[in-house]
Amino acid sequence: MGDISSVKVYVFHYKKGSILEIDRIYQPVMAGNALHSGDSGITGDDTDDNISLKNPHYSELTGIYWVWKNTSQDVTGACHYRRFFTAKPEPFLYRLKRLLYITVGLHKKRFGLIYTENTKLFTPKIINEQEIKELLNKHDAILPQTRKLKYTVETHFRRYHDIKDLKLLETILTEKYPEYLDAFYKVIESKRLHANNMFIMKDSHFQEFMAWWFDVLFEFERRIDLDSYTGYQKRIMGFMAERLLTIWFRKKQLNCIELPVIYFKRFKYE
Repeated sequence: MGDISSVKVYVFHYKKGSILEIDRIYQPVMAGNALHSGDSGITGDDTDDNISLKNPHYSELTGIYWVWKNTSQDVTGACHYRRFFTAKPEPFLYRLKRLLYITVGLHKKRFGLIYTENTKLFTPKIINEQEIKELLNKHDAILPQTRKLKYTVETHFRRYHDIKDLKLLETILTEKYPEYLDAFYKVIESKRLHANNMFIMKDSHFQEFMAWWFDVLFEFERRIDLDSYTGYQKRIMGFMAERLLTIWFRKKQLNCIELPVIYFKRFKYE
């Protein structure tokens, strides 16, 4: 597997606010920093090679792109200011609460997510450097547990987005990466999706994935009119990235481990 000496997990923020005190491997990054006035107090994604100005459509991907182009470490991770991986067991009371989700029909929607407002209890449960190294000595990557959708990925997309975009993605893969089509069809016909564009992976896989991911995303952007997307749909590139991430890992069949995600429901902003 090779030695793992340097680990960095980048925590993407979108505006100035509270920053959790966690393991030293975590580095906060202001995604879309080029669009902010004043100093956020944390590293911005708008230096050197960057796509920071694209943030309204790319969301956390502008931060991920900056990390890819401007940093180097043996292991690279991506998470969010209120979404973090955990390798520790869910507390008993939270597991009991999860049983109640079944009675109200939320058990699939909440699968793999630990919703909480208790930062004091759950901050120490965020995955740390030692846990990451131990897991990546046995696995190639860490991913969030797949979301259990009510519908297939294709039907889900049709209900919440414009199905033409998914068809365009199919066209691009057909033209540029036909070897990924089988994985594409298997993913859109399934009811599982890796959400939130989160991961922790070794550098060799990270570099390969980034090159493919952004090549497809930039080609997709070239073929659409970003200005036509408004409101919730404005984040179209982030939505497409989630599907592509799931497709890439389905194709590669790496030895991955899926972990729950702690989701802090409330977070203080200035």
